[in-house]
Amino acid sequence: MDNLVKVVIAFLITTICLSSCTNDNLIPINQEQKAGKVVIKGYNAMPDSIQVSLDGKLLLIDKRDAFVKKIEKTYEFVFYDNSIKTIAIINKKTKQMLHSYTFTTAKPVDTLSFYAKENIWIENVLSQKPGTLSTTKHTGYRFIFPNFNLYAKSSYTGTLDAIITKANGQEIGVVQNITKNSFSAFLEFPFSSPPIINVELVKHGTSESYIPGKKVTFQTIMQTNKSKLIVLEEKADANGVFSGVEGTINLTDYFSF
Repeated sequence: MDNLVKVVIAFLITTICLSSCTNDNLIPINQEQKAGKVVIKGYNAMPDSIQVSLDGKLLLIDKRDAFVKKIEKTYEFVFYDNSIKTIAIINKKTKQMLHSYTFTTAKPVDTLSFYAKENIWIENVLSQKPGTLSTTKHTGYRFIFPNFNLYAKSSYTGTLDAIITKANGQEIGVVQNITKNSFSAFLEFPFSSPPIINVELVKHGTSESYIPGKKVTFQTIMQTNKSKLIVLEEKADANGVFSGVEGTINLTDYFSF
C-alpha cells in the first residue's frame, strides 16, 4: 500500500475516534489509570422524573435517561491521574440539582443510595440498617424525620422522641433521638391485636410537644416479625399551614438491606 494512503487512513481513524469516543473510551498516553465503579441504588417517589449524570453525561438504563421509582445500576469508569468523578442527581423537569457526589481513587469502588420525594431527601439509605428482632412475633421501629419543621416552623430544633401506645392507651415504649439526617434508636416489642398503635412526637426526654399548644400524633399498623424504617413527614394544607405528621413510608418496602 502506498505510504501516502496509509497516512491518510490513519488520520481518518484518529479523527473519527476523537469525534465519537467518550472520554473513558479514549486512553491518554502516559497517564496513570485506575478502574472505578459505583453501585447506584435509589428510589424516586417524586411526581417528576430524575436523571443521573456522571461528569455531565446522562446515565442510561435500558436506553432510558429519566427514572421514577426504583433505580439500580452499576457504573464502571476509569480514573486518569487521580481524577475526580462527579455524579449528579437532577430533577428532569425543573433541572434542579437534588444532590451531587464526588468519587476519587481513595475509594474507587463505592455505593450511592438515596430515597427522594418532594421536600424529602434521605442520604446513604443502605447504611441505615433496620433493627434486628430478638425473637419471633415481635415488631420493631426506627424513625427519621427529614422535613422536620418544614411547615411547623417551631423554635425547637433538638432531637425528638416517639411515645408509642396501644389503642387502649397503654404505653408500649419510647423511640429516642429522632433527627432529620439519621435514624433513631431501635425499639422492639411484642405484636398484639388489635394491631393499631398511636405515635406521639415530643421533645427528647420530655412529654412536651415540639409544637407549642399542639399535640402531634399519628396512627400506624404494626406487623408481626417485621422491623421497619419509618420516614416521618410533616404535611400542610392548601395554604401551606402545618396540618400534621404522617408515618406511612417504610424504607424496607423499597430497599433490600
